[in-house]
Amino acid sequence: MTTRIYVPNDTGARSVGADAVAATIQTVIENAGLDVQLVRNGSRGAYALEPLVEMDTDQGRIGFARIEPRHVASLFAGSHLPDRQHPLCIGRVEDIPFLKNQQRLTFVRAGRIDPLDLDAYRANGGFKGLERARTLTPSQIVDEILRSGLRGRGGAAFPAGIKWQTVLDQPSPTKYIVCNADEGDSGTFADRLLIEADPFQLIEGMLIAALATGASRGYVYLRSEYPHAQEVLTRALAAARHDDVLGCNACGPGRSFDIELRMGAGAYVCGEETSLIESMEGKRPVVRFKPPLPAISGLFGAPTLINNVLTLAATTTVLAKGAEYYAGFGVGKSRGTMPFQLSGNVCQGGIIELPFGATLRSLIDTFAGGSLSGRSLRAVQVGGPLGAWLPSALWDTPLDYESFSDIAAMLGHGGIVAFDDTVDLGAQAEFAMQFCAQESCGKCTPCRIGSVRGVEVIQRIRRGEAVANNVDLLEDLCATMEAGSLCALGGLTPMPVRSILRYFRSDLIHKER
Repeated sequence: MTTRIYVPNDTGARSVGADAVAATIQTVIENAGLDVQLVRNGSRGAYALEPLVEMDTDQGRIGFARIEPRHVASLFAGSHLPDRQHPLCIGRVEDIPFLKNQQRLTFVRAGRIDPLDLDAYRANGGFKGLERARTLTPSQIVDEILRSGLRGRGGAAFPAGIKWQTVLDQPSPTKYIVCNADEGDSGTFADRLLIEADPFQLIEGMLIAALATGASRGYVYLRSEYPHAQEVLTRALAAARHDDVLGCNACGPGRSFDIELRMGAGAYVCGEETSLIESMEGKRPVVRFKPPLPAISGLFGAPTLINNVLTLAATTTVLAKGAEYYAGFGVGKSRGTMPFQLSGNVCQGGIIELPFGATLRSLIDTFAGGSLSGRSLRAVQVGGPLGAWLPSALWDTPLDYESFSDIAAMLGHGGIVAFDDTVDLGAQAEFAMQFCAQESCGKCTPCRIGSVRGVEVIQRIRRGEAVANNVDLLEDLCATMEAGSLCALGGLTPMPVRSILRYFRSDLIHKER
């Protein structure tokens, strides 16, 4: 019987040598004449273990962690298959605490299958949601999304079903589905990992959205810095067309739906939906005034549903298992699960999918494994470069949208970046304004000019110049940017600055003269 051995073909795993490991294993297999199939799976997102080599056994998949090419000879010593006696064996992969303590819905297949194998996708629950969606009317599909409580897995956390309903209600004969995969927040990588580990789930989610809204064409706007994700998704789209998953009758007899991949323009502001649309139309990516909303007049003037990767992927679970099942996870108005992305100064970073409601402290204590430096953790930034900096006193805050809003913070795309006690948060406050100044599209004055003035004011505060007056000026500037900016780039830049003023004031204000 052929034995399967898995080596991840994910950007993170490849960055630490997975390709060389796979090539070495393939050579050993061929030279030893072993009945082994080498499968390039996606990563499970436990990056501290990469390259994680796995092997099917009668007791389940067993793993061998942090494998380098030099370890391969001992793995296959005597031309035998690897076994549990090897010093790098970590036992059954499903029993690894980092994975066992999660509740995976969206990432349930990640790392388990060949991401480009349609049969493997179907055999592991793929297309169940699409099959059910085809038995429902568009209004019934939208109702499932509404009742599930699914919200956009981005900064605004807008209810997905309301967006879908708005697009469905438009009488236009032309409608589009746009997947925002321009994942630009620091410390986030869930979109990329899902595309590289389970791309057919995204395709299925876009097909469900097309059935619900009446769209006939979809686009994935992918971050330009993701060349491997581009390759994987291009191949997945070709396989879906070859198998008639996409094409003339993808949404039923006579109802076509296809997906085109577009690469991003390399600017952070392209993650804002109207700037993204401008870029897709071949224009300079600047933010549009709203109204009209993209759901009414979006890409090429047509009603356009814009969701990100995680939102569209989650719809497959909602339709496959029902709105009540999905809504059974989470707390309050935050339903389902969230793939948190843990990185920074931690021993164990990666994807951690949990129901909303777990605390930030429990996530850090359970999964981080302490700081990589060995020093105490002092602060975490949640929600990307525009998110708040939180001291340990706030780490018992539940990870849900409303609880974070109550402490003037946000979950955003789920990025959590940890820092030890050597971090200079005064420098981070200055960086927030610098980031906005560099990435601003330039359309509105509060963002374009306010961020530049913000850098100057913070620099004066850090030098100890008229500190009281400059702190007042900084507060006024933050209020202006928050209230007057056209989009979230300028509107949210004050969040990290204000959190540092509130919780880490001594880092910013050293002296006064």
